[in-house]
Amino acid sequence: MKKNVFKAFLIAVVLVAAVVLFNSLYVVHQREYVAVRQFGKVIAVASEPGLKVKVPFIQTTQNISAAQVLYDIPASDVITKDKKSMITDTYVLWYVTDAVKYIQTLNAIDARAQERIEAAVYNATKNAISSMTQDEVIEARGEKLTEMITQDAAEDIRAYGIEITQAQIKALDLPDDNRAAVYERMISERQNIAASYRAEGEAQAQKIRNETDRNVTVMRAEAQKQAAVLEAEGEAAYMQTLQKAYNTEDKAAFYNFIRSLDALRESMKGGNKTIILDKDSEIARILYGRLDTPAAAGE
Repeated sequence: MKKNVFKAFLIAVVLVAAVVLFNSLYVVHQREYVAVRQFGKVIAVASEPGLKVKVPFIQTTQNISAAQVLYDIPASDVITKDKKSMITDTYVLWYVTDAVKYIQTLNAIDARAQERIEAAVYNATKNAISSMTQDEVIEARGEKLTEMITQDAAEDIRAYGIEITQAQIKALDLPDDNRAAVYERMISERQNIAASYRAEGEAQAQKIRNETDRNVTVMRAEAQKQAAVLEAEGEAAYMQTLQKAYNTEDKAAFYNFIRSLDALRESMKGGNKTIILDKDSEIARILYGRLDTPAAAGE
């Protein structure tokens, strides 16, 4: 009987030890905070992954996600500086940076966090858009508007231990009653800009054409001038060559004889073979065999 009592006691001790051990250990996962509470007060926050130890039964733990969260904010109306209504549809990327503040201000309840984030982003959006006209808002949509809203909303929400990494307007629309008029005005403005660009392009093109025509005219005139100079130089060289080649009376007479033959050959081309010549011409002298000098022909 003593053995049975001892065995039961041993089992009880093991069970108690197991329960104590189970309540003494907790696990911290990746992208997670674990807040350790003692009598309801947060006394420590563990963020490094691994197995941790706490005081059993006295201390409790609360798990808080440290991962980035996507929250889609419902669409809302905002008013521009020129009193035009616009509809914004925004999403937010946020995560917890300070688990203690998150617990103290929002009790680590995500629904409350989303309410605060929605209010902060709406106020930031309203402040940004109300400081610009409708045309300026449309022009700034994208990176510029996102940066303005993100910075303003993030500054407002940091007191809750939350960081907003991006507040992006995914849709920026107009109410149905003035959408058509605004679109028509935008189309007209874009057409005016396009016409201005076309006119500027035509002016530049005409300027280039005029400059090209001027350059071509100058180059042609220069080329013609060079050609005339070369032609004159060629003629001078030709005359000098002839002068050197026929620098005696006999050579000159032979030259005249050859030229006369060339002229006769040219005149005999075609259907009409009749030639009327002066009796004292060089060709007549050739035809009559009078190849003597012009002085002899006159005798």
